[in-house]
Amino acid sequence: MGTPLEPRAAQAEAVVERLQDAYPDSTISLRYRNRLELLVAVVLSAQCTDERVNKVTADLFEKYQSARDYAEADPEELAEDIYGITFHNNKAGYLVDAGRIMVEEHDGDVPDTMDELTDLPGVGRKTANVVLQHGHDIVEGIVVDTHVQRLTRRLGLTEEERPEAIEADLMPVVPEEHWQQFTHLLIDHGRAICDARNPDCDACVLADICPSAKGDSEVDLASGDPWN
Repeated sequence: MGTPLEPRAAQAEAVVERLQDAYPDSTISLRYRNRLELLVAVVLSAQCTDERVNKVTADLFEKYQSARDYAEADPEELAEDIYGITFHNNKAGYLVDAGRIMVEEHDGDVPDTMDELTDLPGVGRKTANVVLQHGHDIVEGIVVDTHVQRLTRRLGLTEEERPEAIEADLMPVVPEEHWQQFTHLLIDHGRAICDARNPDCDACVLADICPSAKGDSEVDLASGDPWN
């Protein structure tokens, strides 16, 4: 009899292989030209669509081009500049404070460690992981957004609900070389097929290995093949 990790690792491997075939060009959808723009875009993307963020940042990145620009910005003016983004007033404050910290403590640069990034206002582990992966080419974990939360639970890879706990469950079973792409594959699949309210299981390449698609109320991940 296998341990709980063994069937979940087999499940994760199958998920990655199938989704790589389905979404060969899967990658981050936020638009940015440098680490600062990436950081700002990811902060703005919290509870907001990437499409909306990309529309707002097209002009924003021309006006604010350095950490000092954000540090010295008027919060009310910056809030107007990002109007249309969810919680724009709060996020404007985060960006001003983050800019100040980067200027005062990091010579205006975007930090390259998890601890330093999560010390910035508005930056949690998810945002820090994105910035490390795509800005610094450092992969320390798996980005857990709403799509990853939903799909990994449906696929029987975790029973956890909090992003940090889900990430802790995923890291031992998803091969490290796939940690970065794993998130993008699930995001693409979540948008295309496995949405929150009406997943299209008939069109899903994972349907035969997905406990939720089969309607199982419980999946015994501690024994045997997780999809038989």
